[in-house]
Amino acid sequence: MNQSEIAQIEHKTGEIRLHGPEGFEGMRRAGRLAAECLDMLTPHVKPGVVTEDLDRLAREFILDHGGLPACLGYRGYRHTLCISVNHVVCHGIPSERTLREGDIANIDVTVIVDGWHGDTSRMYGVGKVPARARRLVEVTYEALQKGIDVVRPGATTGDIGAAIQAWVESQRCSVVRDFCGHGLGRVFHDAPNILHYGHKGTGEVLKPGMFFTIEPMVNLGKWQVKILADGWTAVTRDKSLSAQCEHSIGVTETGCEIFTASPTGQFQPAIEAG
Repeated sequence: MNQSEIAQIEHKTGEIRLHGPEGFEGMRRAGRLAAECLDMLTPHVKPGVVTEDLDRLAREFILDHGGLPACLGYRGYRHTLCISVNHVVCHGIPSERTLREGDIANIDVTVIVDGWHGDTSRMYGVGKVPARARRLVEVTYEALQKGIDVVRPGATTGDIGAAIQAWVESQRCSVVRDFCGHGLGRVFHDAPNILHYGHKGTGEVLKPGMFFTIEPMVNLGKWQVKILADGWTAVTRDKSLSAQCEHSIGVTETGCEIFTASPTGQFQPAIEAG
């Protein structure tokens, strides 16, 4: 599938799509490849690595395994990964920058397999990481799990956001408001939007067959962000540390299925204490 064919698939109608068994199977394949890509990167995320080199490794891995990098060429973006380090909230661009001892980095990847999108991100510690950064990462992973735990038919998108916000703020951190999770499937970004803050009982009612991401971004300081001159990179306004993690999920008859679970149990890589 070339980029023009991908663009034709990228057709957001505003209607929430409900998928059957074929969709679940397609999302399992795409989600697994995305998770395997991040698993592959784990031993390479270390002090001194150049972020462009991680991007190249990911691109080669995806192509070698029969997928396509969804972000490559998407709306003019020229890379396979987003790599967001320290106070970068999201959409950090791979470059000649090297990772340094004590950094925390979010790596976000989306793949296309047979037209289906697998979208996931996770946090990596670079060498020995300070305690406050490790705590932020732990709070963020728990926030994602709090959101996933409420997903079932009859719940609402507001229930997800409320669960995440309540946990994060109880830990004296803040939830970014400027970005949200999103529907996906054969479309990269689709309805519904999944806010990571809000009120129980509000928003869209969840139904079996809905596919979307949950991807909370949590700041150690205030929640406000700004976009840099490159038009992509979002950073915290107060330069505090930020963390994010993301799964693609599908609503089932009894709960939900995580499509992007790590097949080797590495979704939350161990972070060494500094």
